[in-house]
Amino acid sequence: MPPDQSLDVITPERSALSVEELLEKDSRYCSYGDTVHYANPPKIFAGCDGSYLFDDDHTPYLDLQMWYSAVNFGYGNRRLNKALKKQIDTLPQLACQYLHREKVELAEALCKVMEARTGVKGRVHFNVGGAQAVEDSLKLVRNTTGKNLNFAFMGGYHGRTLGASAITSSYRYRRRYGHFSDRAQFIPFPYCFRCPYDLKREDCGLYCVKQFEKLFDTEYHSVWDSKASQSEFAAFYIEPVQGTGGYVIPPKGYFEELTRILHERGILIVVDEIQMGIHRTGKFWSFEHFGLEPDIVVFGKALTNGLNPLSGIWAREELISPNAFPPGSTHSTFSSNTLGTATALEVMRMVGESDYEDMVMEKGAYFLSRLRELKSRWRMIGDVDGIGLALRIEMCQSDGYTPNQQLTNAIFEEGLKGDITLGDKRYGLVLDVGGYYKNVFTLAPSLEITHDEIDLGMALLESLFRRCGAS
Repeated sequence: MPPDQSLDVITPERSALSVEELLEKDSRYCSYGDTVHYANPPKIFAGCDGSYLFDDDHTPYLDLQMWYSAVNFGYGNRRLNKALKKQIDTLPQLACQYLHREKVELAEALCKVMEARTGVKGRVHFNVGGAQAVEDSLKLVRNTTGKNLNFAFMGGYHGRTLGASAITSSYRYRRRYGHFSDRAQFIPFPYCFRCPYDLKREDCGLYCVKQFEKLFDTEYHSVWDSKASQSEFAAFYIEPVQGTGGYVIPPKGYFEELTRILHERGILIVVDEIQMGIHRTGKFWSFEHFGLEPDIVVFGKALTNGLNPLSGIWAREELISPNAFPPGSTHSTFSSNTLGTATALEVMRMVGESDYEDMVMEKGAYFLSRLRELKSRWRMIGDVDGIGLALRIEMCQSDGYTPNQQLTNAIFEEGLKGDITLGDKRYGLVLDVGGYYKNVFTLAPSLEITHDEIDLGMALLESLFRRCGAS
């Protein structure tokens, strides 16, 4: 049936709108419910390549956060783009109830990575985004244990779907949506720079993990039935290095002790590698640094280098075998999509051909040394830290400790203006702000970043510090 000619049908035109025109249309037609409008006005970019984004004036913006660590291998990575384009011409669409070669080979590659690192056999279940994979992990935990209560960390972030929000510590993400009866019990993370117990890393004796273990001393601490040797809690959701919480890195020995406590109580360990996986911290998974022994691993983001979205979970065989987790236990229309699996499979080939671990650790050590030099010159930097190319700069007042959100925001906003002059060139700087007090620059540069680009980043940061009145 032809369309009703009386309707006022608007056909989008392929025209080059100005930035002002785009912003005006955005203000009328786009929801403000996403994170775009944290900035006012929102920033518009027109191109990207390697470690850089470009605006309409072709000004290069050095990106030190790479889409929250989704683009680990650089914007416009030629090899990965080629794999995606090839799949578009081969098998661009396929309903996820059918198999295709790339899905099977990708699952095998991920399982072999896990078995090589943990000695444990398992299976992979795919989805689209990180929060959706967290939802699948919650289903798997409930299916396995019959319980719906979990531990998670203060400062932890696992997504903004309803289930993921229940185990994400920020009340801000839950406040509008009513009561969450299965909200996690949140445990202090070992954030040594701002120790919740006011102790010092050097002599605390891992006091925080000992406090957690005390929860199991008696049934009257509410989590443990000593007569039945049963916990009311099914699993502990863990980011080994906190992401949105400010790239907080735990002290040595903490997670080894936590693993022991959880294993002794039959509580599952679910490791969220969505932001730190795929060599962000040097190793393929960040948990490899810390002695964690996961039952379930959640992954996403950099698996496709920010191209066609793909996420998933790996779980131990006994949790996810066909008998334990039969067909139809969970489903998403675009899970294991062909464009995502083809790109991810090429990522797996690429990281298997080069020593990304050594490369990332060397670049990360250089970057951290430059950050320590920076800290020595600026009192308002309270803390710098890093592991691999996951690095942090905590901005403070002149006392070096009181959080300084105002200065952090000012530096962030100035970087996006694209008017930093170095020599005869103009640059912008793309940063990301995180942390418990929104005073931390979380740095996640491309794993392909060069030493010259790291040096450029330091020069741009210092220029912004001076501009924004840091001391």
